[in-house]
Amino acid sequence: MFTHVVRAYFRLAVILSLLPFLWTPLAQAQGAEQLPQITLAEAIDRTLSQNPELAIYRLREQALAGKVATAALRPPVGLGAELENFAGEGGADNAELTVSLSSVIELGGKRSARVGAVYAQQDLLLAEEQATALDLLGSVIRRYVEVLAAQQRLALARESAALADDTLETVDRRVKAAASPKAESLRARAAVSRARLAIDSEERLVKYHKLALASLWGGDATSFRLDSNELYRFPASDSFAVLFSRAQQNPAIARFASEERLQDAELRLAEAQSSLDVGWSAGIRHSREIGETTLVAGFELPLFPARRNAGAITTAIAERERVAVEREAALLRLKSRLFRAVSGREQALTTVETLRGEVIPTLRDALAEVERAYRRGRYSYLEWASAREELIGARQAEIEAASAALRFGAEIEQMTAAPLLSAGAEPTK
Repeated sequence: MFTHVVRAYFRLAVILSLLPFLWTPLAQAQGAEQLPQITLAEAIDRTLSQNPELAIYRLREQALAGKVATAALRPPVGLGAELENFAGEGGADNAELTVSLSSVIELGGKRSARVGAVYAQQDLLLAEEQATALDLLGSVIRRYVEVLAAQQRLALARESAALADDTLETVDRRVKAAASPKAESLRARAAVSRARLAIDSEERLVKYHKLALASLWGGDATSFRLDSNELYRFPASDSFAVLFSRAQQNPAIARFASEERLQDAELRLAEAQSSLDVGWSAGIRHSREIGETTLVAGFELPLFPARRNAGAITTAIAERERVAVEREAALLRLKSRLFRAVSGREQALTTVETLRGEVIPTLRDALAEVERAYRRGRYSYLEWASAREELIGARQAEIEAASAALRFGAEIEQMTAAPLLSAGAEPTK
């Protein structure tokens, strides 16, 4: 029951902590397709509720609950019977029947050590489930971003096709007026065909990325839509030092603490096995020869249990030390990965800002100027087409940089198990 509460709390905490930062879309009227719009928070909730990878942990939890019940059992009591002298010279008259109960008295806290080891396995299982939930969270965000980017590329392809159509009309008028060669009209017509092919390709990619997203919760890719404007909403971020401090509490790292506790429990169990277990028996013996019934009792002590258990203790100590070394190695890898993600996000944000604030407006003005000059016969179609492709290329670069910024942000949030900007912190400049 406790693990169910912890799991529900973790799931709720993930969604609520990230909700203010995960590009909550503004209310919009439904488009022509009249599809319901889902937010990132809704996609995360569906995945954490319905993804089968997390359902596996509930089955593993049930298996461990059975192990707890088994580990808590006391040594069994056995019933034994022994018949002697029933086939001697005196026949059955000399037979002796002994009926006894026997068991083992466990010393050294073996039962509590067994139960503690299984409880430690449950703690480790919960840490693994939380790490898996964070991996799924990262997958949801990445696939969500891929859908947003695909939708923006599709919109850009349609804009590009509209530009190509307008260009073709203008070129055809000049060709009919004998102001431009017919080759320019053929080139413009080919550009229109390529633009329509690009639309078809981008439409297929949108369907594919929506299918990949919906597969995380087993949903239907045709039953929802996303707000494409979310691609350009970027939450602020703490400094690298603050992020790395939070990353050290990541369930993927905290898992090592749970594993260390498990190995400590395994060591205590191995040490408890070195203690003596006293075997006992008690019963009654009836002799038909003398017609007498007596009580009998006995005990049994194993010899040199500590010597026989020394190897298990050595193994348990080595496993505990291995976990500590693996944790340090994981922290080093995490620090390098986090720095790469933070640097990549900052570079992507700078690229988006430069493209949106300087490059794209300049290229848009340049395209308008070249178009006016073409209409007056000062520039050729090739120069007009080149200016148009430069603008489209810059818009494509903007989409890729924006999606990269969000993907890096998702990676950072996955590593830190928290929003990019901690509650109450001031955005970094």
